[in-house]
Amino acid sequence: MKPIGILLSTTLIFALSSCQPSGENQSHTTTVEQKKHTKIESKTHQDHWTYQGETGPEHWSEIEKNSDCDGKKQSPINIIEVNSQESTSFGKKITTYYAPETKIHDVTNNGHSIQYNFEKGDKLSFEGSEYLLKQIHFHEPSEHTIDGIRYPMEIHLVHQNKQKEFVVLGILVKEGLASEPFNFLESYLPVKAGETKIVNQSFDLNKNLPENKTFFHYEGSLTTPPCTETVDWVVFQNPISISVEQVKILQMLMPHNNYRNEQPINSRVITKSSF
Repeated sequence: MKPIGILLSTTLIFALSSCQPSGENQSHTTTVEQKKHTKIESKTHQDHWTYQGETGPEHWSEIEKNSDCDGKKQSPINIIEVNSQESTSFGKKITTYYAPETKIHDVTNNGHSIQYNFEKGDKLSFEGSEYLLKQIHFHEPSEHTIDGIRYPMEIHLVHQNKQKEFVVLGILVKEGLASEPFNFLESYLPVKAGETKIVNQSFDLNKNLPENKTFFHYEGSLTTPPCTETVDWVVFQNPISISVEQVKILQMLMPHNNYRNEQPINSRVITKSSF
């Protein structure tokens, strides 16, 4: 009987000792899972919106939790001319006051676009309220489309009033004759992502406006996070022209396809006016 008892005891000890490595593996697995979870959580916190992949426009509302990016008045849109309301009786009243001596303070590459920041001076009047020009920047290709046509580039002239409301002029750009004002702007390029260069030179924005001042108006949003829905959009119907070479200079410096796709119009009204 003693040999049997010894055998049973040995078996029991072996069985108990065999459980220990299994417990260590479980603890190790849990640690690995915790680390993986921490990495995922850390990545989520570090995510910043871009124009592609998991941080692209389709996911902006998930990344920017307190934004309007999933709102009902989002921009840009496809403007269909036959669906716009053309009438001087309810057309929006806008007047630009762009002085030739107003200076560009600096140019910066913010990682999303090339942006020229202006000193105080240029402004516009929209429906009786004054909006100061803050900056201009570029999207390649255009964000707004007209009758489904997407242009090679779009310039946004961003203005803001004391109530923090925006009026943004959208100027569509086609490839053609070279633009002298663009030569001036691009003379301060290149700027690397995150870099800023002081300009401190006067610039006449009137030279960048289309000769035909017919425009479409609608209520929308900023086209980048936080997609704020306090924007009156003025999109000129006729594009300006710059050369292929001038387009390529900006293409080399900005993220490829830095535009947001068209958003639902929903119940918004698009008007067509001129100034």
